[in-house]
Amino acid sequence: MHTTPAVSIIMNCLDCAEDLPAALASVQAQTFQDWEIIFWDNASTDPSPDIARSFGPKLRFFHGANTVDLGAARNLALREAKGRYIAFLDCDDLWREEKLEKQVALFEDNPRLGLVCTDTEIFAGARTLSRVFARTAPARGRVFKELMQRQWISMSSAMLRTQALHSLDHWFDERLNLCEEADLFYRIAHDWELEYVDAPLTRWRVHGANTTFKKFGMFAQETLYILDKHRRMYPYYEEEYGELVELLTRRAAFQQGVALWRDGQGAKARETIAPYAGGSIKFRLFLAASYLPGSFFDSLSRLYFALPGRLRR
Repeated sequence: MHTTPAVSIIMNCLDCAEDLPAALASVQAQTFQDWEIIFWDNASTDPSPDIARSFGPKLRFFHGANTVDLGAARNLALREAKGRYIAFLDCDDLWREEKLEKQVALFEDNPRLGLVCTDTEIFAGARTLSRVFARTAPARGRVFKELMQRQWISMSSAMLRTQALHSLDHWFDERLNLCEEADLFYRIAHDWELEYVDAPLTRWRVHGANTTFKKFGMFAQETLYILDKHRRMYPYYEEEYGELVELLTRRAAFQQGVALWRDGQGAKARETIAPYAGGSIKFRLFLAASYLPGSFFDSLSRLYFALPGRLRR
């Protein structure tokens, strides 16, 4: 007789055959075994569907006829989930054996928790590059403001209480392309407590060079979109989170300035960030860099991400 699993694991796939076997093996090795996998194939053209179908009866396979944006694909998978908790595992990431067990235990002890994450190792090949919590100390409890200031939740580390997900009026915002995950976490953090496991139980695989800097223009647009959405959703947002509004507006200006400089519009970049440059080392450094040609973009972006976190805020 079919019973409802405790955890539904959402795996969204688009041509992931190279890394998928290792990801599935890391689920199979979990010390906590009361789970199902909701595997949503986003119209892959490689052997990913065959790999997934061969996994066994605890994996429920769904195939999209057409490739859709990731937020939409995640929403399609979520509609099939039956567990009282929902975990996410991107198909190129890995879990350590005790990941689910430790998260479920925290949820069972505290009905006010809406989300539990773990520390995350960022790795490439056989080399571990860094740990997320080493750069950003997380906060516990009602931490909406702290999470908006510094987002520390990697996607494959996140587990949600299904009740918290269903308390929202929408899940992943399909109008977002870069920040749809963070947007969901922010809205849960506004109404629920957050917790974390202070151990690197998630491994986040990165491929090639960091492209974050190259997407700063889109990040700026989505930061302002989320800010405007929060203003509409939450009464007295400006009064309650005035410092947060100022921070996010300043952050979006920096992101937009970087995008303009990269595109050869140094003067317009300086005009964009000038109102915010007074007290910030980061802004003053960028003002100086903006007089250089845009061809310096790649080398300076690597230097930027090598700076201590306090200088990049």
